Amino acid sequence: MATAKLALADGTVFTGDSFGADGEKSGEVVFNTSMSGYQEILTDPSYNGQIVTMTYPHIGNTGVNEEDFESAKPWVEGFVAREFTETPSNHRASQGLGDFLRRHGIVAIHGIDTRSLTRKLRIEGAMNGVLSSADLDDGSLVAKAKAVPSMAGLDLVRNVTGDRPRHWKEFVLRDGADPGTPLRRRVAVVDCGVKYNIVRSLVRLGCDVTVFPATAKAEDLSKFDGVCYSNGPGDPGAVTYAVESARALVRMEKPLFGICLGHQILGLALGAKTYKLKFGHHGANHPVKDLTTGRVEITSQNHGFAVEETSLAASGGEVTHLNLNDGTVEGFRHRSLPVASVQYHPEAAPGPHDSQGLFARFVLMMEGGK
Repeated sequence: MATAKLALADGTVFTGDSFGADGEKSGEVVFNTSMSGYQEILTDPSYNGQIVTMTYPHIGNTGVNEEDFESAKPWVEGFVAREFTETPSNHRASQGLGDFLRRHGIVAIHGIDTRSLTRKLRIEGAMNGVLSSADLDDGSLVAKAKAVPSMAGLDLVRNVTGDRPRHWKEFVLRDGADPGTPLRRRVAVVDCGVKYNIVRSLVRLGCDVTVFPATAKAEDLSKFDGVCYSNGPGDPGAVTYAVESARALVRMEKPLFGICLGHQILGLALGAKTYKLKFGHHGANHPVKDLTTGRVEITSQNHGFAVEETSLAASGGEVTHLNLNDGTVEGFRHRSLPVASVQYHPEAAPGPHDSQGLFARFVLMMEGGK
C-alpha cells in the first residue's frame, strides 16, 4: 500500500497507509464511536465536509453491500481507521471497502494510532485537517490544514440536497420494503441531506412521502399534511433559505418535525440561537433522557452544532430531550404550535433503534394529537 498522511491544523501529523483513492482531501476531522455501521456512516450526507475517524479498531470486515446505503453515494471527505481489512467476511458483501472507496474517490488512511487522534480531538475539539497520499511533506500539509475554512458559517446543504421533488418510490433507490399499511398522510421531507431510513420510517407508518430540495418554498410544502426537515451537514445558520421556509410554515401552524440539522433549523425558525459544539456528537451510544416520559434512550448521533436552551425558552419552545453526557438540548417542542424536533437520529441506520417511536409521534401530531 502507498503511504498516506493526516495533518491537523495544530501541527500534528499522522503517517499510515492509504486504502482508498489516491489524492488529497481537506475538512473538519471528527471521530465516530460506533462499533459497526461504517457503510451507513460513509453514505450519510451529514458528513459532507468532514474527515471521519472510526474509534472501533477493525474496519472493513463486513465489506460493502447493496442494502445498507443511506444515500446514493459516500459523502465523507476522508476516512480514517486503525486497522483495515481488504477481504470481507460477510455473506451480503458485494465488494470490499477499499474497492468501494477507490471507486468513489474517497481518500482513506489506516495504520495510525486512532486512540491518540481521538484523545486529541476529545480534549482540544474537532479541528481542520488534510488527508493526502499525494503530498507527503509535513510542513506543506500543516499549512494547508491551517487554511481550511471553519465549519462555522459554511452552507454545505447545497452540496447534498436534490435538484427537484421526488416521490419516495423514486428517491429510495434500494428500498425493497413494503409499507405494510395504507398511505393516509401526505408528508413533505425537506432534503437537507436526508438519509434513506428517514423516508422509509415515515412510509412504514402510512405516510406518502415526497422529498423536496432544501430550497423548496413554503407555499409548495404547505400543501402537505406535515413537513419533516431532515438531517444534513454544516452550519444551520448558513441555511437561511430553509429557515425562512420553516418560519413561514410555523406561522401557518403546519405540523413540523425536525431531525438533527432539521432540529436546528426549526429552532432558528422559532427565534432560538445555535452554537458550535467543541467536538460534536458522532456515534451510536449517546444516552438521551426523554423528559416527557422519563425514559433514557441510547441514540445514534451526528452533529457539530446545538440549539441554545435559554434562547429556545424565550422563543416559545420547551426542552423535551437532554443529552446525559453534556446536558445539551437533544429535543424540543413548541408550547402551543405543532412543532417538535430531536437533535439525534430516530431512524438510526446504524442503530440503536430506541427512538423509532418518535416518527409515530409525528404522525399523531398530524392527526391532531399532542
